[in-house]
Amino acid sequence: MARQDRRIVLVTGASRGIGAEVAAQFGDAGAHVVVNYREKHKRAQDVADGIVAAGGSASVLGADVSDPEAVESMVEAIGRLDVLVLNASGGLERDADAGYALRLNRDAQVNLATSMLPLMPVGGRIVFVTSHQAHFFRDKGDVPQGYAPIAASKRAGEDALRELAPEFHARGVGFTVVSGDMIDGTIIVRLLERRDPSSVESRREAGPLPTVEEFARVIVRAATVDAAPGQTFYVGGDDYLAVTDASR
Repeated sequence: MARQDRRIVLVTGASRGIGAEVAAQFGDAGAHVVVNYREKHKRAQDVADGIVAAGGSASVLGADVSDPEAVESMVEAIGRLDVLVLNASGGLERDADAGYALRLNRDAQVNLATSMLPLMPVGGRIVFVTSHQAHFFRDKGDVPQGYAPIAASKRAGEDALRELAPEFHARGVGFTVVSGDMIDGTIIVRLLERRDPSSVESRREAGPLPTVEEFARVIVRAATVDAAPGQTFYVGGDDYLAVTDASR
């Protein structure tokens, strides 16, 4: 159980990778972390146990964020929320149907944010996690083979959330975006290396890929520092940042 003096942070897709590291860093910072997972209960429990073993506070909450009924159950279980980190995403899964990426990366993100908003006090924060390949999709468009539907759906999710920013602001809740280059050591990079090895190699040639720890650190910062509504925090990929970006 979370103490009343702790911030409560929900991190979606937190059973591994970036989400797990974000959860751990929030735990180190003194928050009570709700580790969301879809299927991997043991992995999520290991993340929560690690936070507790390090002196922090954490719990696990299983739910498929693309299932509205599961999200309703999450709302009832959480009760109060200070920070929502929209980290869960997908679309490269072998069994994913043609519409899955858009349902998860846009529709589910919007539903989750609007469902959790009534639980959030003034000063709360919603953080949307994305990639440069998605964030700059309209400007550059050169994404790894097979990744275009995912990039387009994540950009659609970001755009939909930005349209809701006035509603967030009216309730005193901040909204920020964190966009990163390919993150070294993540499952997405491993999947892309199988599908389109040259795309990953070209990103490595452009400069060192950010680590999971570095990317997570910026996500935590985007959830805590003073920021303009809709402010975007960038991690790695200086060549992408040379592109004119109206959301900066």
